[in-house]
Amino acid sequence: MADNFAKPFLTAEWRYLVMLNYEIEPAILLPLTPKGTELDTWNGKTFVSMVGFHFRNTRVMGWGIPFHQDFEEINLRFYVRHKAEDGWRRGVVFVKEIVPRAAIALAARWLYNENYVALPTGHVICQSKDAAKKVDSVKYYWTFDNRVHFIELVTRGGPSRFVEGSEEEFIAQHFWGYSSQKDGGTVEYRVEHPPWRVWQAQRCRLDCDVDNFYGKQFASALNTQPSSAFLAEGSEITVYKGRNIT
Repeated sequence: MADNFAKPFLTAEWRYLVMLNYEIEPAILLPLTPKGTELDTWNGKTFVSMVGFHFRNTRVMGWGIPFHQDFEEINLRFYVRHKAEDGWRRGVVFVKEIVPRAAIALAARWLYNENYVALPTGHVICQSKDAAKKVDSVKYYWTFDNRVHFIELVTRGGPSRFVEGSEEEFIAQHFWGYSSQKDGGTVEYRVEHPPWRVWQAQRCRLDCDVDNFYGKQFASALNTQPSSAFLAEGSEITVYKGRNIT
């Protein structure tokens, strides 16, 4: 493995990941697919996901930056794979990522050329008051064009491990990121975390002006009911430095 994959760039905790997953026509994603990758599918289906989660204890190159350690991220992503020397690597590509602070967005755009935007964000996590502190619901929201947009999920039952070969496993178990660069190349980076437990959704909702925020091409997918929805409990994560693959 290349040396830069052995050098952590960012460590943090990702907690309470709301994942709403929508089947989409592959032709919509092909123009956004980085060079050197191809669309990844599950049972012949292509997906985009709306994902919201909470960054905690964020450290960059080992340093905690004041006022930039705990924050929300909401993103729209899809799934690709890349044939490397050690076989197929399954990864994600981000259409747009929302964070609350401009410095975070600027750093991510500079380092990875990813489409980060800085907007006001917030979250509400409702837990039971008993000793188990069961997570009942999670909501992430952002403000754009004088309107509050949000994703939310109400859980059903308790958390459990992924079923091998399931749609949930496919969505959550991608450990690489890919981003197109201004020169036409592609950067690849590794994300490391243990397997997560998940809660199934009793109900979920995306409330967003999709046409104006993500583009009309995504409206037909995101304005329907998701194919699946779940809440992942999250864990400590490590994001490694990237490298050019094309």
